[in-house]
Amino acid sequence: MSLSHANPTYAVAALPHAGEQPQLGAKQWAMLAFLASEVAFFSTLIVTYLTLALRDTSGPTPRECLSLGAAIPMTICLLASSVTVHVAARRGAGPANFTLWWGSTIVLGILFLLGTAREWGDLIAEHHLTISRNLFGTCYYTVVGFHALHVSVGVVAMLIVGGLVVRRKMSVDGTPAVELVSWYWHFVDAVWIVVFSVVYLYSR
Repeated sequence: MSLSHANPTYAVAALPHAGEQPQLGAKQWAMLAFLASEVAFFSTLIVTYLTLALRDTSGPTPRECLSLGAAIPMTICLLASSVTVHVAARRGAGPANFTLWWGSTIVLGILFLLGTAREWGDLIAEHHLTISRNLFGTCYYTVVGFHALHVSVGVVAMLIVGGLVVRRKMSVDGTPAVELVSWYWHFVDAVWIVVFSVVYLYSR
């Protein structure tokens, strides 16, 4: 008679519990720690913007030069990319579906960066707002610029992961890289919601 028949407790313990969540590994915890430090970093930037930029009385001011017509399409791109990266990172998506949705996320990220570059060009050409013009310019380009830098890093990371999948050097399911990059991208999207709310809505 086997041990499991002699004592049913062993057989029950060997089965996975219903609704049991997978344990986080070292890589997941490391990413969570990194994202926590990034939350602190961007929180500092936002507090600095609220403290300094909104006290600046010399023009141009946020109300004078920031346009929702430029920021809203960029916001739509990032919010849509959060959906596409979630669909791509789902287990069992398959290489074809992964490539489609992962590639769509990359395109939306690039469109966001192009929108940021165009907005900066208009601010410099039409309103002469540079990073050294006034406190608002310094804080604005610092906050939005660091966010754009993080988006750029995310796009590069997705290009690398996507390239490895396409070349069949990395599988879609069970690959920590796909999950970790998707976490990072969701974080970047969440940060933009805060930046958009503070810089483009509240400060105007």
